Amino acid sequence: MQKAIRVLVANQPRLLRELMLSTFADQPDIEIVGEVTDESEIPAKVSTTAPNFVVIALDDPSRRPAICDDLLREHPHLRVIAVATRKESVIYYWASLDIHASNIEASEEGILNTLRSMSFAGPKN
Repeated sequence: MQKAIRVLVANQPRLLRELMLSTFADQPDIEIVGEVTDESEIPAKVSTTAPNFVVIALDDPSRRPAICDDLLREHPHLRVIAVATRKESVIYYWASLDIHASNIEASEEGILNTLRSMSFAGPKN
């Protein structure tokens, strides 16, 4: 079976990154195309791996991370899932004519559902 959803995991701290990798590893429709430990490496890794999604860390759920804007300007078909562990918040970003965001359930199931139901379009609401 060919994996349809390509994911780059770029989370800090390491524990969160390993949790995301573990969550996605057993999913037959999700392919991990790379892992990044330093935020400065994300743009180059996106260019070389062509993921559908990048999963990043989110320090402040009330502010969109600058890396998100840069990635979505350069790769408008990319989707970004930002995970804030301290606030139990997960936000999904995508671009159309503008950059959008949507809160999703802060759980493995919430992230997996977002990958599967919104992988190539915006939210279905």
